[in-house]
Amino acid sequence: MNYQLLHQISFYLMYACLTLALFISVERIVFFLHTLRHARALEGTVIGQSKSLDELAAHVGGQDNIPAEALRALIEERKQARTDEQMENLSQAIYLDLRAKLTRHLWVLDTIVTAAPLLGLLGTILGIIETFTSLASAGVSDPKGVSAGIGTALFATALGISTALFVLVFLNHFNDRVERISDHLKILILRISTQA
Repeated sequence: MNYQLLHQISFYLMYACLTLALFISVERIVFFLHTLRHARALEGTVIGQSKSLDELAAHVGGQDNIPAEALRALIEERKQARTDEQMENLSQAIYLDLRAKLTRHLWVLDTIVTAAPLLGLLGTILGIIETFTSLASAGVSDPKGVSAGIGTALFATALGISTALFVLVFLNHFNDRVERISDHLKILILRISTQA
């Protein structure tokens, strides 16, 4: 079995995880900034509005963002709700649908946080096996070679833990953004669903 190849593959997997996490993080940062800005603006419009619901729907008609989508869906669907219970169910359905869009791709970051230290540990084990295999075949003639092999093996653990910590910071930040935007969406949905 080629432990050196497996050791290198574990490094490539960790670098791939880090690259994927960076890509998702940048995309989610832009998405959350855009969505939070629109949610605040739309909430201000709804709170201070003197327009009818149809005028409000026309106001957000051309906008392509989650808060505007929530508002349009609620205004369009509220005509079919005959009772307060149906309106509440409709509001909850719209909220859950939009929350799913807010949390999109966060499961990947959560998986990377969990998997990166394990990949690092796997890389360390494979590196140590590789070092001991080369020691068994060549003998302990070069202590520097042994130290270098063990150092490379331990670097895998450090890389895995560093990747997990880095991604964990972004994941926690994104979960906070989801909660903030969700609060704004709840306010929008409640205000629209209670208007005549």
